[in-house]
Order: sequence, then C-alpha cells, then structure tokens
Amino acid sequence: QVDFVESGGGLVQAGGSLRLSCAPSRRTFGSKSVGWFRQAPGKERDFVVSITGSGGSTYYADSVKGRFTISRDNAKNTVYLQMNSVKPEDSAVYYCAQLSRWPTMPYDYWGQGTQVTVSS
Repeated sequence: QVDFVESGGGLVQAGGSLRLSCAPSRRTFGSKSVGWFRQAPGKERDFVVSITGSGGSTYYADSVKGRFTISRDNAKNTVYLQMNSVKPEDSAVYYCAQLSRWPTMPYDYWGQGTQVTVSS
C-alpha cells in the first residue's frame, strides 16, 4: 500500500477550473492503479475517477464525465485531476488512493485530502 499527499484544492467559482495533484509520500507509484475519491460534509466518500498504472485506461463516475480528466506522470510520480466546469456539488475533500480492485475499490488507507469549495 502507498499513502499519498494531495494538493491543489481551494475556492473556485462555479464554471471555473482547478487541478489537483497526488503524490506518494514515501514510495513510488510503480504500476499501481490510483483513484480519486471525494467526501462532502455529512456524506460518504464517493468514487470520482481512476487510472491504471500505465495511464492507458481510465474510469469516470457519471457525475464528472466530460468535466474532469485524470492523468499521471510516472516520471514525476504524480497523478493529476483536472477539474473543469466545476459545480457547487463538486465541493468536497478530495482524496487519492491506491486501488485494491479496478476500477473503483480503494485500499482503506487515506491521506489528509485537499479541500475543494465551489461557490455559486
């Protein structure tokens, strides 16, 4: 298992964009599939998007298809989440995690996350 550090969150207006980053705190990604998840106040943590170790395959939740894009740069040991056309309902703490099973099942091992707040 790999623990991650997420960054790039902040306050953005609806319709705007943000790019989140995720990097392992101590080790390298290797060939591990990674997913982004989010948790809004009072709600369960939900799957957002995932990417295979090579970056060749991705899988998106319906709620973010066409707006969010996941990518990874294994040379930089970083996974990105480009968030475009954000909506107030995208407000949440965003986490990345290594997947235990493709495409949506994470290991239950979480970092601090990064807060995204979308104002209307």
